[in-house]
Amino acid sequence: MVLDEPRDDDELFDDRDLTYIMEKGLYDMIKPVKVDYLDTFMAKGFEISSNLSKGASCGNSCSC
Repeated sequence: MVLDEPRDDDELFDDRDLTYIMEKGLYDMIKPVKVDYLDTFMAKGFEISSNLSKGASCGNSCSC
């Protein structure tokens, strides 16, 4: 995740009062997108869940 400005070919979506920018073509393939922040004993960081993650080899969701 990085801070960026939207371009003409980007899609904006909101999740929990935050606005995210994603390339429109990618967003159309993987929507809906859900962004969570984990802060547990075992994990700390962002977890991004989408339709793309259902077929990914990293389990139920991919995170960064």
